[in-house]
Amino acid sequence: MNDKGIAGLTDVFASRRYFKKFETITSHLGRVAGVMEAEGDLNRDEVKILSRYITELTFTFRALSQKYLLVGRDTGRFFGSLAIDAVESGFPAAEEIITMASDAQQAERHLEGMPSAAELKKQMVEVIVGERKVPTKLQFAMSQRLYYEELLRGHLFWARNDPQLAWTGNINDQRRTFRIHWAVYDSQVNLPVIYMMEVEDSGRTALPKDQRRWPEAQAHLMAQSLGGLKLVTIAKGFDEDFDDLHPKRLRRFHVGPMYSSAFTRQSGPISKVLEAARAPKGQDWSLVWTEEDLRSERVMTEKAGWFSSVEREVFALDPFSGRAAETGATRLERSIVLPQRPYQALEDIDPPGFASVRKFVVSPGGRVLRY
Repeated sequence: MNDKGIAGLTDVFASRRYFKKFETITSHLGRVAGVMEAEGDLNRDEVKILSRYITELTFTFRALSQKYLLVGRDTGRFFGSLAIDAVESGFPAAEEIITMASDAQQAERHLEGMPSAAELKKQMVEVIVGERKVPTKLQFAMSQRLYYEELLRGHLFWARNDPQLAWTGNINDQRRTFRIHWAVYDSQVNLPVIYMMEVEDSGRTALPKDQRRWPEAQAHLMAQSLGGLKLVTIAKGFDEDFDDLHPKRLRRFHVGPMYSSAFTRQSGPISKVLEAARAPKGQDWSLVWTEEDLRSERVMTEKAGWFSSVEREVFALDPFSGRAAETGATRLERSIVLPQRPYQALEDIDPPGFASVRKFVVSPGGRVLRY
């Protein structure tokens, strides 16, 4: 493990257990979003957006699992191991996601130079029957082929997932509303982060059809998608740079950290909870889900030149948290998703700071309940 907490999974069985754990976790997140919809925290369109990014995250983990399928085995070449943030996030290091994007650009070329899957299987049988040994090198070649095929299919969660928008209605003939969404894999904290912005457009040309404003807005939002920036800073910057785009609501969803005593070296209450739970295989985990929400409170008019004026949003900061300036949001809500055994341990220990955290508990049958 290096000084940033990045560790390599060098054991093939540990690597497979890690990917299996995340496959299980991401399969539950869609149900968590469904519970949020049922309780009125999200609407149907927002659930679809979140579910789409979660699905893409699932495909990204699937691709990485193929890439590192033979980690730790003698494959005839040095290939390294999956790098994970074993201290802070529990997720793969951002470098893995960045490298994957680079690999995707070369995927077609790699596949052209590889034997087909059928040919590789045929060669494996010949080695097993004729030479009576495990065809590790051929298995490695197959794993790399499957990895590049997965990249070519696309629909993965990349380091940068550029903004997309959907029309949500018209206020009048001169004012339209849109929901913009985008996502990044934050390299500072090694976590996927999803953004949603509700914006009113008073421009002459509708934003999706405006060949100047829409590319500029996309570039602006991606440049500001840093976890260290407060939502109010991002929203105000957007508001000031685009006089005819009015951000009414901005949300940021942090997926993670993931804690598991098998893979992460967490400290504090969650460590004691997982240790006390003594959960069976596959249920030794918890995932934090944080939503930051910033809303416009009112609009003020500001002079722009001699004869014109522009609208500027005044954003509401949480008056009850006692640290509104610190959070830079109207509301900040933390949730934790965990199986039944760790939840029972959490209730028994009752560590300070968890009373206000929403708990989404996954039953052995996969049903998600909120406590």
